[in-house]
Amino acid sequence: MGKLTVRALRAVLMVVFAGTVFVQASMAWVLISGNDPEDGSLPLTPLRLITILGMVAAQVALVCVGRLVAMVRRGTVFSHAAFRYVDGVIGAIVAAALLWFAVTAVNAPGQRDDPGVTLIMGGIGVAVLGVALIVLVLRMLLAQAARLQAELDQVI
Repeated sequence: MGKLTVRALRAVLMVVFAGTVFVQASMAWVLISGNDPEDGSLPLTPLRLITILGMVAAQVALVCVGRLVAMVRRGTVFSHAAFRYVDGVIGAIVAAALLWFAVTAVNAPGQRDDPGVTLIMGGIGVAVLGVALIVLVLRMLLAQAARLQAELDQVI
């Protein structure tokens, strides 16, 4: 991976991470300050909680990808330490899919007139789980490449 590619990816990861932290801090500030004009408080609704947890899942994935990029840059991506970060990415994607299913469930009662929206949202959740399966397959390829690298090191 070229230096420019690594720098660009790291910059994007940092900007997205900083953005999610900013949004989380803003949401926390609004929740703590109580800006609801009716009763002076702003309750923690299910959608707000899901949003905060979804950003945590994204942050976990961002950190794991950042660590993997650093390992690629150092040439140590075929070590066993890389599997921990790939597992973190898989876990974050699965968590995001489960949170999306929660959003679908919270939104479903409002879609009684048009249940197709709920079905589409459920389909999106299944697609996100499919991404987790793709990353799992890539993890298996990484394991196979690590074994081949170890065998090659023994031969040399």
